[in-house]
Amino acid sequence: MIDPLRARALLGQAELLYSETEVQAALQRLAQQLNSVFVDQHPLLLSVMGGAVVFTGQLLPLLNFPLDFDYVHVSRYGDGKLGGAMHWKVEPRENVRGRTVLVLDDILDEGHTLAALKQRVMALGAARFYSAVFADKQHGRIKPLQADFVGIDLPDRFVFGYGMDIEGAWRNLPAIYALPVIVALKER
Repeated sequence: MIDPLRARALLGQAELLYSETEVQAALQRLAQQLNSVFVDQHPLLLSVMGGAVVFTGQLLPLLNFPLDFDYVHVSRYGDGKLGGAMHWKVEPRENVRGRTVLVLDDILDEGHTLAALKQRVMALGAARFYSAVFADKQHGRIKPLQADFVGIDLPDRFVFGYGMDIEGAWRNLPAIYALPVIVALKER
């Protein structure tokens, strides 16, 4: 757990990338895209905990098609800033068999988590796999999987807010912030 003073200091030096208004506008656009694609379907939505909890919670009421809901819990970050080994806390269940599955995640960074999710869901017998991420980090490296639906693009910086955390804090922010480049480099 991060010290509250450190958490406030990190937020105090962070740069606002997307305001709450911009985040909500992107969420509305993404919901419209999903509504047009899934209008005649009944997919299973799998939310990736814990990062996608804010995104999922705000997106679900905007969707106007029937759906089933479940979640998975996988992480490569823990409280750190760099990705590590895949850690499954809750794996996809058998309820994906024969279904169209839409995975919701907060951010597509390197793409390893989303690629592992697709592999696991398809191995369990899903008929189709789609992914929607609120944010796609633009770092110029090849990702093993691209998201089918993206809310916003982010620069290659350490970001937090709107479900994404920094040292376990600030998932609850309604906007998206980035650490100054100099701070992010010092802490690596």
